[in-house]
Amino acid sequence: MKRPLQHILEVVLGVSMLGLDYKTSHSLSFKVLSNTESTGKMTSLTPKDKDTVRSFWAKVSGRAEDIGMDALARMLIVYPQTKTYFAHWKDLSPGAAPVKKHGITVMNGVGFAVEKIDDLKAGLLNLSELHAFTLRVDPANFKIISHNILVVLAIMFPNEFTPQVHVSMDKFLAALALALAEKYR
Repeated sequence: MKRPLQHILEVVLGVSMLGLDYKTSHSLSFKVLSNTESTGKMTSLTPKDKDTVRSFWAKVSGRAEDIGMDALARMLIVYPQTKTYFAHWKDLSPGAAPVKKHGITVMNGVGFAVEKIDDLKAGLLNLSELHAFTLRVDPANFKIISHNILVVLAIMFPNEFTPQVHVSMDKFLAALALALAEKYR
């Protein structure tokens, strides 16, 4: 039986981890996950990246509700420190009504960002102000939810989530996170 991380890496990277021992497999997964750290600069999306993101979003957006709910639930479990922003919710479990509702809100924001992909900083200015001044969300959490969205996309759409889609979506979500963090500077 495959370990969950092994399966995700095989889906995301399109490579087989079969035959690799745990230490090698874990080391490779750490390198992959830590390679997404931001330099503080706006990630450059090529025209090909933008087309890939738009095309992939068109395929998966019909399941945005499920993607959002799963990504948010995963974030709350894997990164329990993020629960502090939702302390007013009575139920933080996967499938709970507030998790589902906020997952939809998050994915509506992602869909809006796809529409504004040519100028994310200007297009998401109002959302950046909301998160910085009203909600006071630590901008590090934008990277965390982005990572969880990527994981859920890889799990839910293994055939469509090709290495090229992975690269383009990762760059897009990193650019989205930076655009949301704009008003924190």
